[in-house]
Formats: sequence, C-alpha cells, structure tokens
Amino acid sequence: MTKPTFITNPLAKAVAISLATLIPLQGIAQETETEDLERIEVTGSLGSLPGQDVEAVFGFGKSILETPRSASTISEEQLERFSIGDIDELVAFAPGTYTQSFFGVAGSLDVRGTPGEAYFRGVKRLDNPGNYPTPIGASSRIDIVRGPASPIYGPAKIGGYLNFNPKSASASRGQYLDENAGAISYTGGSWDKSVLTAEVGGPASIGDKKGGFYLYGEVENSGSYYDNSGTDQTILQGSFNIDVTDNLRFEMGGMHHLYDGNQVAGWNRLTQDLVDNGTYITGTAKPLDTDNDGLISHDEYGAVNIAGAGFFYAYAPGFTDADATELMQLDNPGTTTLKGNQTLVSSDDVLLNTVDTLYFDIMYYTDSGWEIKNQLFYEAYDNLNENAYGFSQMHDSSVIENKLVFANMYETESFVAQVQLSPSIRHTEFMHADDFTYEYFNRRDLTGPSTALDKRQLSTRINDNFDNYDVGHYTDLGIAAMTDLTWDFGLNIVLGVRYDSIDVKTTTRGDLLLSKVPVATAEDTFSGTSWNASISYKFEFGLIPYFTQAEQATIVAGQGAEIGYGQLIDDEGNSFNGAFDTSTLTEFGVKGSFLDDSLYFAIASYEQERTDFNAQAIVTNATTLNEGTEIELRWVVDDQLVVTAGYTNMKVYNLTAWNNGEGGSLFGFLGLEDLTSLTDPSLVLGGNPIGLTLIPSAADGGTIEDARKQGIPENIYTATATYDFQNGFTINTSVIRADSTYSGFSKSVSLPAYTLVNAGISYTTDTWSANLSVKNLTDEKYYRANFPDLFGAQIVLPELPTSYQAKFSYKF
Repeated sequence: MTKPTFITNPLAKAVAISLATLIPLQGIAQETETEDLERIEVTGSLGSLPGQDVEAVFGFGKSILETPRSASTISEEQLERFSIGDIDELVAFAPGTYTQSFFGVAGSLDVRGTPGEAYFRGVKRLDNPGNYPTPIGASSRIDIVRGPASPIYGPAKIGGYLNFNPKSASASRGQYLDENAGAISYTGGSWDKSVLTAEVGGPASIGDKKGGFYLYGEVENSGSYYDNSGTDQTILQGSFNIDVTDNLRFEMGGMHHLYDGNQVAGWNRLTQDLVDNGTYITGTAKPLDTDNDGLISHDEYGAVNIAGAGFFYAYAPGFTDADATELMQLDNPGTTTLKGNQTLVSSDDVLLNTVDTLYFDIMYYTDSGWEIKNQLFYEAYDNLNENAYGFSQMHDSSVIENKLVFANMYETESFVAQVQLSPSIRHTEFMHADDFTYEYFNRRDLTGPSTALDKRQLSTRINDNFDNYDVGHYTDLGIAAMTDLTWDFGLNIVLGVRYDSIDVKTTTRGDLLLSKVPVATAEDTFSGTSWNASISYKFEFGLIPYFTQAEQATIVAGQGAEIGYGQLIDDEGNSFNGAFDTSTLTEFGVKGSFLDDSLYFAIASYEQERTDFNAQAIVTNATTLNEGTEIELRWVVDDQLVVTAGYTNMKVYNLTAWNNGEGGSLFGFLGLEDLTSLTDPSLVLGGNPIGLTLIPSAADGGTIEDARKQGIPENIYTATATYDFQNGFTINTSVIRADSTYSGFSKSVSLPAYTLVNAGISYTTDTWSANLSVKNLTDEKYYRANFPDLFGAQIVLPELPTSYQAKFSYKF
C-alpha cells in the first residue's frame, strides 16, 4: 500500500483558507496516489454526496456508495446550514435514526429502534444513553452506520452507531496552510440561548518536521423552554499532526467536555385527554414526611404502602377503586390546562458530567507496502444525576483501548485485494450506583413547584440506600481479520472475523444498598466470535446491489459502562452469563450513483436480532427483533440546489415478552389509561400502581405484533432542500413526517402523527456570515415517548414549540 498524501481541489483550498463556518461549498478531499477508490466531487454539494472515504464502516476507506451496508454521513456543511443542535435532529438526514426521549437528554442515537453506540474517530466511547448530550455542533462530520459494527471495531450493540469526527481532527487542514486561520461565532435565540465558539488552525513544526494543529472551543450558557431547566457547558478540543519522516506520522489530540444541566422527564399524570387537549389532573399528594425535614426518606416511604392494596398487578384492568389505599388519593383534585413547559423538573435537579477524551495514533508505512496503524484511546467520565421525584445515579468510569491494525493491498490487472489484521486490548474501569425503588412520577402537581409532598431524600446525597452499587473492571482481548476483494468486472466481496475474550470482575457494595446485603464479588470470563460476509456487484451504469450477513458480539453494559454483580450471579447464587451475547444481521440493499455522480440513492431491507433473555438491560440493550426498510436519496440538482429525501419503515419486537410464541409479560409502571376499572383517577395519583402487561401465546391467538415496542413511528418520511442564490444568500428547509405511535408498551395512550417543518436563511461574505433558523415553523404540537417499555404509560415529553436561533461568524 502506498503512503497517502493530502491534496485539495481549488474550491476546497479556498474554503480551508477562509475557514468558512456556514456554507463552504466543498470539504477538503483526502486522496491516495492511486486511483483505485472512487471520488465524487460535485460543486455546491454541501458535502452531501457519499464520495468521501468513510473509515468508520469497514476500515478500508471505501465510500458510502461502495460500502455494502446501510450508512449515511452528515457533513459539517450540512450541520451548519441546517443548524443541527442535537442527535434528535439527525433523522432528517439519516433514515432509521428516530431517537426516543431519554428523559430529555440527547446522549446516544437510537438506530433501527434500539440504543446505538457512539464512536470517536472510529474507536468506541464509553456508554452514554443519557449521561450528557453528545456535542453535535463540535463535530466536523458525523457517520451513521445502521446495524452491528465491523469485526475490526469490537463488540457492539445491535442497532448501529454514530461516529463522531471532532472539529479539532482537522489538524491536517492547518498543516497545508501558509499561516493560521480561524473563526469566531456567536449563537443566540429563543429561551436565552447563548453559545460562543472559536476555532483556529494552521501549520506547525518541530525542527524540520512539518505538522499542523487545530483548536476548537465552545462555551454555552443557555436557558430552556422547560421550567427549572437550562444548559451550561464548555467544550475544548485540540489536535496536532506531524510527519516525523516520509514513512512515519503522528496524530494526537483530545476533547474536554463539561456539562451542567438536568433531565426532563416530561408530563406526568398521563391521560389521552392530556395529550389531545392539554387537560391535566391537579391535586396534592398526602404528606409522608413524618420527621418534617422537607424530604421523604427511604424509611418513610418504606413504612407505608402507596402501591395499592394488591401491590403488584398481573392484570392492570383488574385494579379497582377498592385497591386504592388512602395514601394514594389526592387532596383537592381538579383539572386545568397544562402548558408544554410545565414538566417534571425541580429547581435543584442536576445532571453534571465531565468527560475527557484523548487519542494518540501512529501511522507507519513500510517500503514493502504495509500500513501499520496503532490507535491509543482513553476516555473517562464522572457523572451525577439527581431528580427530586425519586431517582439518583452516579458514575465514575474510564476506558483505555489500544488497537493495532496491519493493512496492505495487492493488485493485479484485474483484481485488488485489501487485507487487515488487528489485535486489540480494551480495559474498562467502572463505578456505578443508582437509586430508584421509591421513584414516584405522579405525586408532584406540575402546576406548582416541587415540595416536601413529592421531594425524596436521594441516595447520592447521603451515600446510602442505593439499589445498585457496583465497582469493577473488565478487559477485552480481541483479534480480527478482514479482507476486501474487488474484481474489475464489478464483483466485490468483504469478509471479516473476530474473536474476543472478556474477563470481568465486579463487586457489589451491599453495605450501601437499601437491602443491606453482604459485600460480594463475582468474576467470570466470556468469549465469542463475530463475523461479516458481504457481496456486491457494481454495474457499469451505476447500480450496486449488495447482500450482507453478520453476527456481532455484544457486551451488555449499563448506563455507566458497568457490568453489575447481578449479571454474573443469579438470585439463587449461581453463575450465569448476563453480560455477553451476540446479535445477527441480514441486510439486502441496492445503491446507485447517476447523472454524473450528482444523484445518489440507497435502499436497504434488514432483519436484526438479539436473543439471549438473560444477557439484557431493558434500558440500554434489550432483547429485540428489528426489521424494516430504509430509503435515502441525495441529489445535487445544479450548483445552486441540493435536495435530499428519506423514508424509514421500522418495527421492533420485544422478544422477552413474546417468548418464542409462548406468550409472556413485561413489567412496567401502570398508567391511568391502563387502569380501566378505576372510576376516579385522583384515587391513585399519590401512589404508583405497578404490574405487568400480558402478551397472549400463539395458541391463545396472540401474535408477535402484540409484543411490538412502542414510541417508535412505523413510518417516517423526510425531505430537505437548500438553495444558493450565489450572491451570498442561501435558504433551506427540512420536513419530517412521523406516524402516530403509543407512549408505552401497553398501548394505552396514543401520540399523534406530526409534521415538523424547519427553515433557515443565511448570508455569507469572505470574512463574515449570518444564519437565521426557525425550528417547528408551523408550531406543531408533538410528543416523544420516554422509556416506553417501562414508564411510557405514566410520562411523556412534550416537544418544543416554534423557536429561532441566529448565528453570526467572523473568519480570519
């Protein structure tokens, strides 16, 4: 394999020099000296066409067009033009990426209906389902791969993943400038939005060694549409690249992200009337704070029963007025109209997260054609999450991974073979604790503040009475091999295999648990294989059909990257595997590039499955069957107009509840619409009925549709357009249409279908630019389900009304 060099076309070079932050017409292209990989360079494309190398899929530098998997890229130009602020908005550009609410925190992307992974420059990050919002605005490009990861990247979840390319990774951009260049921007908008960013890059050297650097910083101090909420965060990135010799290159850098905000559970006391008309049931819960310290302690909750006379209900409609205990009943019940900003957030709720990410890559190119790449990656986060209604959590976890990749390419006149061999080691340290036994959403009347009637004493503030407190580590030793075989008549085959051995040690701090059990330690070793087989054929007229079959190992970790004691030892004290499983993928698709490579489309049909009932985490990695179809189109009509369109058909089934047709059940918090025999909802809102949603067996007439996960629209349609008047002005719009769905697994509350319209206008000169964006232009009322399998019948998140933001940038 020849050593790659970095070149730019004239337009891209002009953009790099000016460091335009709003509407550069073309990114910097990275090419090898050989012409074996196809490039698509179309003026005015906003980087929307899949011509770039995307290492995040198989690691071979294939373009999205050539890759036999369903995947999308969102360029920095698209992110800027459409003012993309969080991962929830990526659905407009990437089919299959509709994300449910994780208590209002856009942490990890849901891909194909299940939580996905997050990668940083191709290396998996620590789990982040809702610890902090992923900083989309600090990225130079986002790659989204649907389905399990390549064997080269190690164990991963079934749904797919987002690969985050930080802005600071553009050190190579500065390396080829004559002098420093950068930009400063400020964004303001609705609800006191305030974001200041600055970036600079340029050449650097150590002695006579040529290099480049890039720095990026972002400071935000913003309010929120939701009462008692807001965001303070700081993001610092830096990178430095240097060519040590003609054959040796270093790339290093990192990111520091400090986030201070809170979770937003949404509306409680959920009914269909609340969703349809905003009609809310008011009333105050009966006092439980017997020592008058302003908080309801675990002991005070434990001394009474506010779950109902039957406590646990295997059949929710069977709950009657007689089951409602006196302490469950509200005082002074009534109704009012609730606003979308009145949600379940207390003034002293906190979500604090500090994450540090570092990398150091060494690339060496031998004279015999081998490329040897060593990637060293480190990440650590410290998280605190506290909510007055009765949930608290903390993590202190870190991961260090070293991955070595040997790569080469062999050519004949009619055949090209690329090979990779990659040993790796990944070590994760974790400390995770959470507190949820007395988690009562409905005691708070949202028309007033949180008081001693609903505010609970939290375990994180007294360092006691946790439900889980696990400390430990696990180490993954893996080795993978892949090959990419291409014949000149159009046939391409990609094959890969991986073996992982994972040693786990975890200790439960029983002395700090609510149940007060002995401190105990468990150790085990799990191993398994992953493999991928893909075949595609490229017709001369531009069509590429493909087929992929894959099996992917999965580590079932929790919200703090932990593997809990209960995942290795069952209730009877026996060892079992609750930490490791495999997922399978079958995917058919066809891609095409036409009209001189200005029109790209992709169609994929898939089935994915993860089957081990023991090895699952209902929040982060449940046992599911996923199937659907995705269609994506991107068309650069001319130098002025770019349009995209997408379609998602998606169904996800909870295999635990279906139980291979035997029928089963799913535990959840029961909502008012579940309790159909209850005559007066105010009788139970001071408490919390819990129980099961039953699924009939196939013999009793049940079907797998009865076990369908909710909160995920079955059909989603998207379209975007951007028009450049070529006089400095551009306009853009995006439209998302989503089907109606249910808020929870029990299908008791229906969330309406909606059409979300966003629009924007921008103006750019050589040195400054301005962008005005309006989100939810038609003020559509819509909702996002919140943990549908568990809490969906009790809470739902009302989404944002019409809002605006304006961004001003100066380039130097």
